[in-house]
Amino acid sequence: MALSISRAASLRSLLAGASLLTAGPALAQSQLAQTQPVVDEVVVTGSRLSEARTAIGTDQPTATISITRQALLSAPAGISGLKMLESLPGFNVQANDPLGLYEFGNSVSIRAFNIQQIGFLLDDIPMGRSDQFGGSPIYRYVENENLDRVTASPGAGDVSRPSYTSLGPIVDYVTRQPSQNFGAHASYSQGSYDLRRGFLRLDTGEHRGLSAFASASLIRGDVWRGPGDFRRDHYEGKVRYQAENIDLTFKTVHNKYADFDSPAITLGQFAGTVGDVFGRSGRDFGYIDYVPTPGAPGSPATAQSLPQTAAGVPFSNPLYGNYYRFAINNRQDHLYALTLRAPLGETQLSATTYYEDKSGYGVSPEAYATSLAAYNNQRLVVPGLTAPRGLQYGLSKIDGDREGVTANLSRTIGVHHLQAGVWFERDRYHRLRQRDNMTNGDPAGSPLLNEPVHLQANYTSMRTIVELFAKDTLQLLDDRLKVELGFRSLGLDYDIGGARNAQDFIAGRRPDIRANWTDNFLPQVGLVYNFDSRDQVFASYSEAMSLPRGADDIFSAASPAAPGPKAERAKNYEIGVRTNRATFNASLTAYRTEFQNRLQPFAAIVPGSTQVETFYQNVGRVEAYGAEFSGQWKPGLLDGRLYFNANLGYNVSTFRDDFATFAISGKTVPDFPEWTAQAGATFEATPWAILNVSARHISSRFGNYLNTESVDGYTIWNAYLDLGGTEAGPLGRLHARLNVDNIFDKTYLGTINPVTAGAATYRPGPPRTVQVTLSADF
Repeated sequence: MALSISRAASLRSLLAGASLLTAGPALAQSQLAQTQPVVDEVVVTGSRLSEARTAIGTDQPTATISITRQALLSAPAGISGLKMLESLPGFNVQANDPLGLYEFGNSVSIRAFNIQQIGFLLDDIPMGRSDQFGGSPIYRYVENENLDRVTASPGAGDVSRPSYTSLGPIVDYVTRQPSQNFGAHASYSQGSYDLRRGFLRLDTGEHRGLSAFASASLIRGDVWRGPGDFRRDHYEGKVRYQAENIDLTFKTVHNKYADFDSPAITLGQFAGTVGDVFGRSGRDFGYIDYVPTPGAPGSPATAQSLPQTAAGVPFSNPLYGNYYRFAINNRQDHLYALTLRAPLGETQLSATTYYEDKSGYGVSPEAYATSLAAYNNQRLVVPGLTAPRGLQYGLSKIDGDREGVTANLSRTIGVHHLQAGVWFERDRYHRLRQRDNMTNGDPAGSPLLNEPVHLQANYTSMRTIVELFAKDTLQLLDDRLKVELGFRSLGLDYDIGGARNAQDFIAGRRPDIRANWTDNFLPQVGLVYNFDSRDQVFASYSEAMSLPRGADDIFSAASPAAPGPKAERAKNYEIGVRTNRATFNASLTAYRTEFQNRLQPFAAIVPGSTQVETFYQNVGRVEAYGAEFSGQWKPGLLDGRLYFNANLGYNVSTFRDDFATFAISGKTVPDFPEWTAQAGATFEATPWAILNVSARHISSRFGNYLNTESVDGYTIWNAYLDLGGTEAGPLGRLHARLNVDNIFDKTYLGTINPVTAGAATYRPGPPRTVQVTLSADF
């Protein structure tokens, strides 16, 4: 697809500016860091205390905070890199399982943003959409042992960070480089619900500028809620070559994941007030691990027998959809990237090219009556269909690839540090959905993929992204004031073609629908002013636009002639202060966000099944405001061996327009808590024995747009004990860790699937889990 004239003009302007960077003489230092003011680091030290630049984002013009490598390695082994964000201020992270690996149970909100409005990057690689179907969720591509840090900017990520999903927030995952020394790290973990995990990393060491590492991890365990298991095989590798000022790195990630689903449930099902046939209630409400015997038509339904709802069809009762083997997911993802950093005269070049390949499938049940109606609608016009036999095998297959390149030029001239860059990406996604028979219609039978009952979708969508940016960072007032002035130009081309829905098959049409969203000037302004070497104030303003979330679902449901949705837009304001004292450091930020064209997800039961699917509709404007605090304190207790950290977030997110016939203006956005808090205490008994206890609190949340249903807040306590891991002490290079999550076995509802009105569905949070990890360095 061709670029628009305005986008091409922006490209020419940016390239012209970049040429000035490479042509002019060097007038000052070659690195901005040489001109930045030196702010004293926190005086105190500790194995779990971060230096101020990491802990509170010193010298950053926006609220910025990081998860350190020490914190990543103190978490339970195998934990999702996404779930680790719950330790940051303001982040509401919900997970259906203890490690956060079950994709359909994950949710994240920060300020007024959710996971699909956050930009994620991995070693300068933009990760694209976070959709479970067809997207590139960050947790498929990271392993905690290989991460160096995770840095989050919850309100306004740097304008140089490429993303077409971000409406402000950016989260950077930075992996470790290969070690300069030959060595290996191995670990084995065992925990609740038959969790077993092994990890091995081998480093070649550095030889004439060349170094590399390769790692592998295998994880197996049982689903805690209901029957079934999960499996994850994860492989990473990196090869690095360094010569003079040149740094060339090749990176690859391979991830294979499969699991069984667990159902989202209503408050009535959770409380056990709806009279479930199978006697389920509470947080353990899951799918069943047996197939009830078919009963006679009209007979009472029991846990052991289900009556026929269609005479002569034994497995016609829709309740057979509760059998767990009809709820499975399978994904394979592969990522390759090459990054070059090199000088071009006095200008520094950083460029990354990447390729990603993905495939997978999911299965959900469909009831006989639903399949029969759909079959009758299609059988006269769609060849090759077969009448339904009973419960149907609902197959959804995906495949696709993504390729792109980013390039960034930077140069310091006097008080100016100039940056300019370009990003191009093409993302192809193919999806096929159809319903097939099972042997004899029996849920325990084999799928008959040669007997399709009706077809639902077979389409390909394409996203082409061009993003340009330019930024000037100025050091003024004897380096006490840093000012950042920048902008992005973002162009998004979208194309979907093929059979988008069942009606396309019936009508014999294969539409090709195209849309474009472009904004050539999305500004960002930020500043940091140092009062002295310990205290500073910062402020920022930014504007953002993103590809409409759920574009495939929106264009699949709409008439081919219907106009596409407007792009979501946001304006973000921040102001804050930081302080770095002898016994503590802290940051306090106030923010405001204004949305336009907000696309809000809501969940609906797929007809004839127990599965929930999420769709998106435009609900107009949303506004959010609040404050976030983060700090560390080492008061000198017990000879300085005891220290504390705390995060606190306050957030008010409200709709500003009514939606259809629903009066939601002034209502709180569902699944956005008003308060989030996290606090921890660490006791360093010796350098090789560390105990940490922490608590995390989420306040009450609404489940629907009308705010007529809500769930209570909750507090979860966690702890870990680290032994060894240093050259000193009796354990030497051996390391043992005990993690206990949800110490008091709190029962609570976590992830919410919002609805406009009425009863939402929820996923219970995991119970108490225990994990032991043994590791060694060689």
